[in-house]
Amino acid sequence: QVQVVESGGGLVQAGGSLRLSCAASGSIFSINAMGWYRQAPGKQRELVAIIIRGGTANYADSVKGRFTISRDNAKNTLYLQMDSLKPEDTAVYYCNVRVWAGALATNDYWGQGTQVTVSS
Repeated sequence: QVQVVESGGGLVQAGGSLRLSCAASGSIFSINAMGWYRQAPGKQRELVAIIIRGGTANYADSVKGRFTISRDNAKNTLYLQMDSLKPEDTAVYYCNVRVWAGALATNDYWGQGTQVTVSS
């Protein structure tokens, strides 16, 4: 199985920056994609950014130009550089690792989340 651990969250003032990290370990044979999701109080989980094989990245409109997703395949580590943070970015951020489970199937593994709080 795959274990996923996020780190790097904290409290920051609006306009500040944070860098989140996600370390994946365990029975990792082939990663299809890795991504960051977030869930704010009273809201549903939403996609923040994903990166797929080949390095193609996709971002939610709300974070484009402010967040940058990257990965180190050799270390099975995912990063999210968060700049120009806004209070509405406050949420628990979760790392998702999608691995191949068959020719046409994937399995998703999730971390426990890391809290990001942006004060005004």
